[in-house]
Amino acid sequence: MAKVNNEKIVRKPGYLYYLGKDGYVWATPMKHLKGGSKHRVGTEKVERKNGMYWISKEGYVEFKAR
Repeated sequence: MAKVNNEKIVRKPGYLYYLGKDGYVWATPMKHLKGGSKHRVGTEKVERKNGMYWISKEGYVEFKAR
């Protein structure tokens, strides 16, 4: 597991965070949030490789090769 970027993502309750196909971090509201919309929260683009990406508890994008 390795940290991929230096940008720290601040999470808000009620949103799911993921790395999109475009290489940026996105937030999508959970079903119980009415009126929320999908929006980009990251400004730092990540060059995607074959493997697994996730947002750590500290707020950084991490990667593990398969």
